[in-house]
Amino acid sequence: MRTLVAIPVYNEEQYVQRVLDRVMEYAPNVLVIDDGSTDATPALAASYPVDIVRRFKNGGYGRSMLEAFRWATIEGYDWIITMDCDEQHEPESIPAFLECAERDDADIISGSRYLVPKSNAVVPPENRRRINMLITEEINDRLGLSITDAFCGFKAYRVAALAGLHLTECGYAFPMQFWPEAFAAGLRISEIPVSLIYHDPNRTFGGPLNDDNIRLAHYRTVLHCALERNADRLPATALADLTCGCPK
Repeated sequence: MRTLVAIPVYNEEQYVQRVLDRVMEYAPNVLVIDDGSTDATPALAASYPVDIVRRFKNGGYGRSMLEAFRWATIEGYDWIITMDCDEQHEPESIPAFLECAERDDADIISGSRYLVPKSNAVVPPENRRRINMLITEEINDRLGLSITDAFCGFKAYRVAALAGLHLTECGYAFPMQFWPEAFAAGLRISEIPVSLIYHDPNRTFGGPLNDDNIRLAHYRTVLHCALERNADRLPATALADLTCGCPK
């Protein structure tokens, strides 16, 4: 089972060396997708035996994910594990994803920060948790799923299963497009617990998405557009009262 660990980065000079040091203890095949960093991140990453895709202009989190999926497909990997580079995802969890993948009963293995025992959990910023819970609940209600964390970027994907998905979202709303596409394609989904870590609760999304109401509305727009686009493959409950405003 050939597995690639893909790490999107953007101005992560504070963390990138420590993250790569730890990741390479568990994964020999690593791809760094540099999304237009303007600090020392590219030079620091280049000192490691990893593959690097570098863009000179920031394109967004979703675009980095799409780049990672394309790379894994072209290079013939069986699985791809994605994780962040800000030390909020622990490389020590990589073996748990690999073990789950080896069981061969899922196509998407999604990390959940809300499956850890409450006594061990960190309290996330309230506004982020609220939006996460609202969107996760809507995804579950519309698709009949039971996921607990729609936003966690620590995931493992069966590469062959990604081929039938229509993914175009370039920004932070990428998961909102991904879940309807995965459901419509009949992909098998499982969750495993991962640690809930917030080093910098003041870290922002940038631009208008820093406004909670704007961010929530944007997430719903992307979600509803993805639901509408897959209307012929989704249950009727998924399509009730859509407010996407998608071009017809």
